[in-house]
Amino acid sequence: MSRLLLISFFFLMNITNFKQHAFAQINPLKTFCNPVDISYRFCIDEPSRREAADPTITWFRDRYYLFASKSGGYWHSTDLAKWIFIETTQIPVEEYAPTVIAIADTLYFLASSNERSTIYKSHDPLSGHWEVAVPELEMPVWDPALFLDEDGKLYLYWGCSNEKPIYGVELNYRDQFSFVGQPTILIQSRPEAYGWEVPGDHNTLINQKPWIEGAWMNKINGNYYLQYSGPGTEFKSYSDGVYVASQPLGPFKLQRHNPFAYKPEGFAAGAGHGSTFSDRFGNYWHIGTMTISQKHIFERRLGLFPAFLDEDGTFYTLTKFGDYPISIPEKKIHDFAEIFPGWMLLSFKKPVTVSSALDSFPASNMTDENIRTYWAAESGEAGEYALMDMGEMYDVYAIQVNFAEHNSHIYGRKQGLHHRYTIEVSTDKVRWVMLSDKSLNNHDNTHNYLQLDEKMACRFIKVTNVAIPGGNFAISGLRVFGRGNGEIPGKIKDVELIRNAKDRRKARLTWSDKNATGYNILFGTQKDKLYQCYTVLGVNELELNSLNAEEAYFFKIESFNESGIWK
Repeated sequence: MSRLLLISFFFLMNITNFKQHAFAQINPLKTFCNPVDISYRFCIDEPSRREAADPTITWFRDRYYLFASKSGGYWHSTDLAKWIFIETTQIPVEEYAPTVIAIADTLYFLASSNERSTIYKSHDPLSGHWEVAVPELEMPVWDPALFLDEDGKLYLYWGCSNEKPIYGVELNYRDQFSFVGQPTILIQSRPEAYGWEVPGDHNTLINQKPWIEGAWMNKINGNYYLQYSGPGTEFKSYSDGVYVASQPLGPFKLQRHNPFAYKPEGFAAGAGHGSTFSDRFGNYWHIGTMTISQKHIFERRLGLFPAFLDEDGTFYTLTKFGDYPISIPEKKIHDFAEIFPGWMLLSFKKPVTVSSALDSFPASNMTDENIRTYWAAESGEAGEYALMDMGEMYDVYAIQVNFAEHNSHIYGRKQGLHHRYTIEVSTDKVRWVMLSDKSLNNHDNTHNYLQLDEKMACRFIKVTNVAIPGGNFAISGLRVFGRGNGEIPGKIKDVELIRNAKDRRKARLTWSDKNATGYNILFGTQKDKLYQCYTVLGVNELELNSLNAEEAYFFKIESFNESGIWK
């Protein structure tokens, strides 16, 4: 190990007077909170668990369409917040990694296959009606992505392997989507240099080969941004890298800023294998795959994050506070501050009293900010409850209840599945006010996000079961957002950063301060481009293993607590 504070790193510390984040007015905002609040389907095989992954979002006929693996259909939305499900059997909804492309007045669909790749089309996907457009491509492809260039030429990208690369080829969609020329090798993995490609939750499994997969293409200002995912969908480190070229089939060069989308920690981690799209105001968004991977490695969810292109053409996704409430803009935005309302997490490590609990699933799992752990009651009966004491009065702006089916034994998308429950709040644990009555709920969403119409001052929050789809009443996260009453964290001190001289993919950071709940470690290869974020809670150190060995890095630490952010 060697200290390279002045050579390989320049630690950025803002010693100017801090300013508390200005909290936006609640009423005008429309917010969402990751994981995306949709009806995740139970898988059709054992063990019983929900899944959606490998998402594609596209804008077609005045609405967004969302397709994801193993979902039994797809969703549509007009605002990116409320999603409505469309069930269909006319496309292969049991295949992985669907991709869609709009050509003129038609939406085309293609999913993964090792046997035969069939393209489907629909003039009216809102109806759920599809028909075969091309019975079979020249070869089967896995993890496909279709891209239509401005000149009308269509391209196909694909690849999913720990041995093979990412490929691309031009398609002639006027002639049965036939290949124009031979497939071209575009991206090969280089885990010996790129730490984010090393497998493991924290990129430590150096003897395993990464899975390189999930290609996606965007063209912006004449540049082609080819994204790919790795090192594996079951890892917290699941992220998307990006290469850049001046032609759709390359040659491609690694962008200095990488990974493109990276969220290795937080309540729900992972941002890999997704799609990047423009909303109707010209803002970029990246929707990716978040991992749970406890009941099964393919137990996954979806996360939506803002993406930006800077003045130098660097394309990046911001995942800072990536599972806190984010507002959906009604105009073109230019930075994260325009969509972050500043509602901080009030529930971390707060004590919870429950009606009952199974031994291995304690109540504390609801407030540990880890979607992989959960509380499970002894039954699924009405009346099972969880009661949180936040310790003092807070202004609450939003609540997210994340259900975790325990012992469910449900398979496939069934009619009549729903979580029915109530949320009550109190100032004294004696008089209760009904905040949300879902006792007649008919929707099967499991990451229920409630933005309050008006802020609510309270200390106690109680969630009571009315009915569940099956198994035991279980919650992986009872998350409360609002504004604290104390001081924001103070200045960060005693910073030490050591980069591993033998393995420059790795670095270790330590620091100290007071009154912080957590820290956003921001870093990048240029001191004015600190686009990466690694969030830690309750600790003052970080072992970072995801660096590019061939680059120098710049760092900055932001501390935060229930009252705001020190920058």
